[in-house]
Amino acid sequence: MMRLKEYVPILGSFLFSIYISAQPAEKLIKVIVAPNEIDWTYAVGEQAEFSITVLKNNIPMKDVMINYTIEPEAGLEQIKILDSGVLLLKDGKTTIKAKRFNEPGFLRCRVTVEVAGKEYSSFATAGFSPEKIVPTTTLPSDFKEFWNKGKEALSEVPMNPVLTLLPDRCTDKVDVYHVQLDNIKGKIYGVLCTPKKAGKYPGILRVPGAGVTFYFPNVSEAEGGFITFSIGIHGIPLTLDRDVYRNLEDGALENYWTFNLDDRDNAYFKRVYLGCIRAVDFIESYEHFDGENIGVTGQSQGGALSIITASLDSRIDYLAAFYPALSDITGFLHGRAGGWPQIFVDDYTNKPEKIATSKYYDIVNFARFLKVPGWYSWGYNDLICPPTSMHAAYNVITSKKELHIVPETGHWRYQEQLESKNKWLFGKLKKSQE
Repeated sequence: MMRLKEYVPILGSFLFSIYISAQPAEKLIKVIVAPNEIDWTYAVGEQAEFSITVLKNNIPMKDVMINYTIEPEAGLEQIKILDSGVLLLKDGKTTIKAKRFNEPGFLRCRVTVEVAGKEYSSFATAGFSPEKIVPTTTLPSDFKEFWNKGKEALSEVPMNPVLTLLPDRCTDKVDVYHVQLDNIKGKIYGVLCTPKKAGKYPGILRVPGAGVTFYFPNVSEAEGGFITFSIGIHGIPLTLDRDVYRNLEDGALENYWTFNLDDRDNAYFKRVYLGCIRAVDFIESYEHFDGENIGVTGQSQGGALSIITASLDSRIDYLAAFYPALSDITGFLHGRAGGWPQIFVDDYTNKPEKIATSKYYDIVNFARFLKVPGWYSWGYNDLICPPTSMHAAYNVITSKKELHIVPETGHWRYQEQLESKNKWLFGKLKKSQE
């Protein structure tokens, strides 16, 4: 039985775990780069052509000098420039033809201009048969056995849920609780939003982006008729002062994704992945859950955790992921872009035991076993989770799936994408109740 204790309001903030680079800010000088295909996508062997426009006051500038490079999406120091040059744009516009690209992947055109001593730049990324990209990581023979043992060990740990009411976060329609659960090691904490109106509701598990940050309860979804459970992954309460999270991110938890990377049984993400399953345990046990319908959603690291949770836990019915991280992270070892956290790029991480451990935590290998419908979205201009890495995972999924590419986006998304995701996920969960 759950233990519930009243909590006198002392909160100043919650963990807001959306790891997302801000949408680029508007500037006086705009450099616009775009491939000549409306979807920015070509077949292997075709020739991309990039249009370039430099605007001031939204009018093409005359007699402006640009520098450009064209390069494959190899990332970091592995970038090999295929073409570069300097051009004078007499009327503020020009086009550049790239060399033919003869393998599945991505080609990027970068443009820089200096105006009044200030540098402005932009880029665009063209895709070439991305549906043919194959992973560089491989599937360990005991992958499923390893995670089944992890789940068995978790099942032996009592959940011991403690719910703490947060009155200052509640509304007239929604109750908000801070939740503590026992995990495979230590605790897992989350924020539960539940409708006050009596009834049974579908559940939504919200998994966090990277970092140690703070966020607020998702009251609007609960007002829409859902139980939402937003979790942190670091085993620390979500009711602490903001400075605690900042100090942990810059100190004890800096680069947490590399902790014990040479030991598959003690790697940092083992407790995290199993903690997501523990969060599903909690939703399943909650008295107002409808007993059947659970969706999981997140972006970046949260996009990865959405795929992982849906793969490991058959109680998940739908997943929705924006630009998933932790995908094909061995890409850099094969001369192409790997997914966040882009770790296999130096002598510190490029060790056989670390590479071997990564295969148990790469979302490509979880994606292979997905059985539930999924909604996915990302852009070609993402430098944090390169599109090559995300397509490597998406292409091995055999369950029902739909991909919504918005090519110009980087590690961010438009409001329209969020609305599309919500319409899909909410619609699926509501329909399942009928």
